[in-house]
Amino acid sequence: MTNPILCDSAKLVGRALMSWMFIAAGWSKIGGYEGTQAYMEAAGVPGALLPLVIVAELGGGLAILFGFLTRWAALGLAVFCFASALLFHYVPGDQAQMISFMKNITIAGGFIILSCAGAGRFSVDHIFSRTRS
Repeated sequence: MTNPILCDSAKLVGRALMSWMFIAAGWSKIGGYEGTQAYMEAAGVPGALLPLVIVAELGGGLAILFGFLTRWAALGLAVFCFASALLFHYVPGDQAQMISFMKNITIAGGFIILSCAGAGRFSVDHIFSRTRS
């Protein structure tokens, strides 16, 4: 795509699609707090980290959706995806978990690309960059 409007529109749609899962997951962890804490602890991850997980998923997802501090939010979510892949889904011999592992690694790759490409014209980042010029 060489048309800037199409590229920026594609970035907007891509950001919306990538953020949806994280916003929903963060929100659901608030409603299922105790169960999520127990799941984390069963995997050897301290349940006390759950508020940070919620902030990463919900806050990071909203930042990506609106294109706010996109490069940093995308890098943060890439690290989050990679860490959760290793901590919760790397189970050799368990095909379902290995599929989740590969999906998380793939999503991390998408966020790394987004951190380089930026949010595009239809974003808060673009509005702020125009006001500083």
